[in-house]
Amino acid sequence: MAGFGYKTSWLAVRDRTPGEVADALELHDREVLDWATGTDRAYRYGVYVAAPVPGWTLAHSRLHMPTGFDATEPPFPDWLRELSRQLGEVQFFVNERVPDYHAWARALDGELLRAYCFIGERGEVPLFVGDPTADEIGLGIGIRGTELGWEHWSDEEWTAWYATTPSESDVMAMAGRWSIDPNTIDDATVTATGIYGLPPSVPDTSPNDNPR
Repeated sequence: MAGFGYKTSWLAVRDRTPGEVADALELHDREVLDWATGTDRAYRYGVYVAAPVPGWTLAHSRLHMPTGFDATEPPFPDWLRELSRQLGEVQFFVNERVPDYHAWARALDGELLRAYCFIGERGEVPLFVGDPTADEIGLGIGIRGTELGWEHWSDEEWTAWYATTPSESDVMAMAGRWSIDPNTIDDATVTATGIYGLPPSVPDTSPNDNPR
């Protein structure tokens, strides 16, 4: 197995080629790489747009997805909307054990349908757009945001709220329900090559350590 999904972020794009996704991300210094090599490289630096698996093209990056901000910051919704204007259905996921940063979002044709982000070390939900989906309700996660009066909650109320916040495995479960859980992909089954590259304003310099 050489999947990914832990300590990283990724996009799932419906029915688009790696070239189309790489163009929308404006990747430069491109290389053609196999799944295992590209996945390993993207854990270090840059972005790897993998060969399609049935129905989906996945773009993976630990550091540069998106570049210069994350799902807690104001530019994120517009970034995902713009990608979906170009690519159709675009899903975003992030799964970082430290600082307990977990998020998922779905956009279609320029509209942000649903977005949720939880930062566990701060006990905050800085992003909550749209109504919880049937998949979130079914899993019992991501269904509550920051609510009025939280500063007056009892311990029991805080416990009930935290029960709806996601873990690493919950992010993978959401990916599996919405599109595909990339941690289940065996590199031996992905024989076609994908595109590795760097997003705008990122220099062609790669660190040597591997955080996996």
